[in-house]
Amino acid sequence: MTLNSLSAVSPIDGRYSDATGILSNYFSEHAYLKAGIKIEIEYFIFLSNFKVFRSLTTREKKQVKNIYLNFTPGESFKLKTAGTPDGLRIHDLKSIEYYLKSVLQNSSLSDTTQWLHFGLTSNDIVDNTYRILILEALKKVIIPEIEGLQSLIINLAKTFRKLPMLGRTHGQPAVPTTFGKEMAVFSTRIEKELKNLKNSKLYGKFGGAVGNWNALNFVFPTKNWQSLSTRFLRQLGLKHSKITTQIAPAEDIIAVFQNIFRVNSILIDFNQDIWRYISDEWLIQKGKRGLVGSSTMPQKINPLEFENSEGNLIMANGLFEIFSRKLPISRLQRDLSDSTVLRNIGVAFAHSLIAYKSCIKGLERISPNKRKILDDLNEDWSILSEALQTILRKEGKTGAYETVASQIRGKKLNKNNWIKIVRSLNVSGQSKGKLISLTPENYIGLVNFDI
Repeated sequence: MTLNSLSAVSPIDGRYSDATGILSNYFSEHAYLKAGIKIEIEYFIFLSNFKVFRSLTTREKKQVKNIYLNFTPGESFKLKTAGTPDGLRIHDLKSIEYYLKSVLQNSSLSDTTQWLHFGLTSNDIVDNTYRILILEALKKVIIPEIEGLQSLIINLAKTFRKLPMLGRTHGQPAVPTTFGKEMAVFSTRIEKELKNLKNSKLYGKFGGAVGNWNALNFVFPTKNWQSLSTRFLRQLGLKHSKITTQIAPAEDIIAVFQNIFRVNSILIDFNQDIWRYISDEWLIQKGKRGLVGSSTMPQKINPLEFENSEGNLIMANGLFEIFSRKLPISRLQRDLSDSTVLRNIGVAFAHSLIAYKSCIKGLERISPNKRKILDDLNEDWSILSEALQTILRKEGKTGAYETVASQIRGKKLNKNNWIKIVRSLNVSGQSKGKLISLTPENYIGLVNFDI
C-alpha cells in the first residue's frame, strides 16, 4: 500500500501531516542520514586541514561539500540499499561510509577514501547528528511556534488587563481577579521556559569506541586529539563532552526535553482553564463555517482545538518522560537499547507542534463574554468578606475572621445585604466608607503588571 494520509499508521504522518510535515526536515530518516553525511564530510575536511592526510584543493573541498548540500531523498534510498546482496543495509554509519566511498571512487579523491570515518565509532556521528537536528528544530520550528502562541496570550493579557472576573480556588468562588491578569500568569510562566530553551547548549563527543581516542592516539600519538575534537565540535555548534563512554552523556538533551515538558505542562494547565471558561460561557467561541461540533446536536461549538492541544501535549510529555528515564542509562560502555528510543524524538516534537498549532487556532476563535463574566462576578457579594475581615483586623477587632464568618459563610449576599452588614459594624467612618464603596468589580488588587 502506498503511504499517504489515509494509510499511515501514525496520525503524525496521517491526519496531522499538514501540521507536522515541516519536522521531516529534522527528524525523518532522510534528514538523519543527510546530517550524518555532513558530519562525516566536515570531519574528512577537518583531518585534511590538520595534516592528518594530504591537503585537499579548494575544488575538492567544494566537491565533497556538494555531496551533502545536494543530498536528496533519492540518494538516501541509494545509500540504504545499494551494494548489498539483500538490498538492505542495517548499519547506518557503515552505509554512509560505503556510500561516500562509492561517490568519490572515480574522482581525484579516490586516493583519500580510507580517511572517511577514520578512527571513529558510530556514535561519534550519531550523537552529534541528533544534537544538531534538535538544535535546528528548536530554532526554526518549535521556539517560533511557542513564541507565536505566547504572543496571543500576551495580547489577551494586555487587552483585558482590567476586566474583572471571579477568581476561584478549589473550584469555589474566592475573590475577584481580572481575566488579563490570569492570562499574564501563563505568558510569564512560558517566558521563563522560553529563555531556558533559547539558551540550550548541547554537548557532542568525538572519542572513538570507548571515548579514549584509542585508535587515533595509537596511529597519531603526537596530535592533541582532545583539543582537535573540541575544535571540530565547536565547528558543528556543539560543546565538548570530553569524558565519555562510546556515547555522549544524555543529560544535555534530557535538559531540553524536560524544558519542553515544562512548557507543555503549562499549556495543559492553560487549555484546561480555557476549557472551563468556555464551559462557564465566560469565553465565546466563533463558529467556523462547515465545522461540525456534534454528529447529532447541531447547536454545539465544541472547544475541540483546546481539547486536541491537551491530548497531544499529554502524548508528547509521555515520550519526553520516557526519554528522560531511559537515555541516561546504557550498560557498561554501550548498549543499543537507546537507538530505537532516539528515533522517536521527532514523534514527541511532532505531538508538541500539533498541540501548539491547535491552541493557536483555538485562541484565534475566542473572545471574553464581558456581560456573563460581570454577571457571575456580581452574583454574590460575599466574595468581599476577605476585605471586611482584614479591615476589622486593622482596627484592632479581636476575632475578626470568626465574626465575619459567622455572618457570611454559606450565604449569598447582594449589594443591599453587603451595605447593611457594613453599616452594622463598629468601625471608623473612613473604614465604613471604604467598605460601602467597595464592589466585586473594583476589588481587583494590583493589575498594572508588565509583560
